[in-house]
Amino acid sequence: MDFKQLRYFVAVYEEGHVGRAAERLSISQPALSQQIRQLEQNLDVTLFERSSKRLLPTLAAHTLYNHAVPLLDGLQRAREALGNFKGQALRTLAIGVLQTVHTSLVPQMLERVRKAQPHLVVQIYELTGLEIERRLLNGSLDIGISYLPPRQPGLHGVMLYEDELTLVIPADHPLREFKKVSMRQAAELPMLLLGEEFQIRQIWQAQLTSLGRRPQVQAELNNMLGILDSLPHTKLATVLPGRSQREYDEQDLLWKPLSEPRVPLKVGLVCRDVQRQQASLALLRTLLEEVIQREDKPLKAAPPLDPLA
Repeated sequence: MDFKQLRYFVAVYEEGHVGRAAERLSISQPALSQQIRQLEQNLDVTLFERSSKRLLPTLAAHTLYNHAVPLLDGLQRAREALGNFKGQALRTLAIGVLQTVHTSLVPQMLERVRKAQPHLVVQIYELTGLEIERRLLNGSLDIGISYLPPRQPGLHGVMLYEDELTLVIPADHPLREFKKVSMRQAAELPMLLLGEEFQIRQIWQAQLTSLGRRPQVQAELNNMLGILDSLPHTKLATVLPGRSQREYDEQDLLWKPLSEPRVPLKVGLVCRDVQRQQASLALLRTLLEEVIQREDKPLKAAPPLDPLA
């Protein structure tokens, strides 16, 4: 086991898909699969349960991931420290992104950052909300793209756009004719949900708790794409940000607004030190708003950037 294999493993774990991980690492899928198999052989454990569309991490994978991330973060900090010592500091920007907003923002953002700052190396990590905040606090991330407001003291948020929680059902679901679904109706539905570590799941549970209800969880997956692939073959429902429909608008799925009450979601940039990250925040906000404005017209203008927010 070496650092290269650990880096490959972390990418596969975070992406949940060999193809996306290979694209992120800029290597071929067969080469990446071979490295993961070799790592499993060296450790004598199974790290992923394989299916036709996704990889599901085993308990051994969760354990290895929790140890691998600090090791890789430490290696990166060591490299940057040595670069500084030699007068060859790398300009890097580490960004943590929620899985539920990743696909709609990151691809276009990366190309815009490359054109605006060609010498800036951007590191993207797809993480849960809690992990984004943990890494912001320990300094291994510079900026997060997450739901607002931040839950940890010492973190600050800058608004990007508003979304809302939406019910997603198969095309043959009993509620298919409903234009919208009340929260009390949705609370009775058997659900296929993201795991409890995901912020969307936590928001949904908190909303039901306010109504004196509990989620009717029939199954869990830790990958949004896996949920959307699975739903058409079930009678289950799920809840996801409405904006996700733009990326996964399949004919065999129906997206129903929730009402009584609506569940608004605020997505923004999060950081620990606003003054230190002022330039990066301004750059990312400008570039991301260009992406959002192309997809959403008209777009409500966000308030001016406040260093003390």
